[in-house]
Amino acid sequence: MRSAELLQRINRGVPAAWQRRYAELIARRQAEQLTAEEHHELLQPTAQIERLEAQRVEDLAALARLRGTTLARVMADIGVAPLAQHG
Repeated sequence: MRSAELLQRINRGVPAAWQRRYAELIARRQAEQLTAEEHHELLQPTAQIERLEAQRVEDLAALARLRGTTLARVMADIGVAPLAQHG
């Protein structure tokens, strides 16, 4: 895969409306106000986000290999926060 394709995949995000709803559910969970229905709703995107993040890391690693550098260097170069800072 070419560098441009990897960058496109790395930068692909989830729809803004979906991100907002996920953030709302997380906030309700943290405030201990999550209903059983909302908890179930929260589990669906959580699994999907985990899959997307795993693919993103694989794409970042592939880009690092193409560039002959480290994952950390690629992340710094393109402005991707370290994984510990996500979510």
